[in-house]
This record gives sequence, C-alpha cells and structure tokens, in this order.
Amino acid sequence: MATELWMNLPVKDLEKSKAFFHDIGFSVQSIGDGVQVAVEGSKVMLFPAARFETFAHHQVADLRNGTEVLFSIGAESREEVDELVDKVERAGGTIFAKPGLTDGWLYGMGFIDLDGHRWNALHMDMEKMP
Repeated sequence: MATELWMNLPVKDLEKSKAFFHDIGFSVQSIGDGVQVAVEGSKVMLFPAARFETFAHHQVADLRNGTEVLFSIGAESREEVDELVDKVERAGGTIFAKPGLTDGWLYGMGFIDLDGHRWNALHMDMEKMP
C-alpha cells in the first residue's frame, strides 16, 4: 500500500518559489527539474508549469478564479502561527486570513504563495477541543 504522499504543484518561476519556501521555513532541495520542499516528512514537489502539464496530462488551473486545494500546516503554538505571517509577508506572499481563533480551540491564518496556491497554518489546542 501507499507509504508516502507527495503533492505536486506547478510554479511560474522555480527559483523564486524555491526562495519563498526556504524563507518561510521549509527544507528545500533541488531534485531533477523540480524542487522538493518538505516539513516534518511531508513533501511538496514544485515544477515549472509547462513540465507539470506533461505528467498531469492536463492544463494548469487559473488560480485567480478558484481554489482546488488548501494546504494546511500544523503549528506548535499560536506564536508560531503569528511568526509565519511575518515570514510570508517578507518573502512576498499574501495573507488572506489574519491570525484568529475559531471555536475557542483552533488558532490559524491563511496565505497565498507566489503562484496563487492557498495555504494555512493551524495550532489546535486539543484541551479546548469540543
């Protein structure tokens, strides 16, 4: 059965995307004609859009008109969520949801990377979870 899950994303400028993810705290490694960004065993592979289309057998979606997926990153604390806001903004990303508390136990924020992919960071206070 499956042993790992990798997400593949098309990017417009591989070097700029590589720098962005490095600057916000991901481990970054060049692999073949792409880049692997990783955090705690999860891997996201970044490929130039034209290369991505060759193995996806489909055109890249226009992310200005919709969102296909929301990637979530677990955070150890509220402070870590807040720190990510600053890192994302300094690296050129866009915050679409400022840090805030939901349902009394879920603290998170949302951002858009350089290519329009949506991400969020979440700290879950399991002691307060209903």
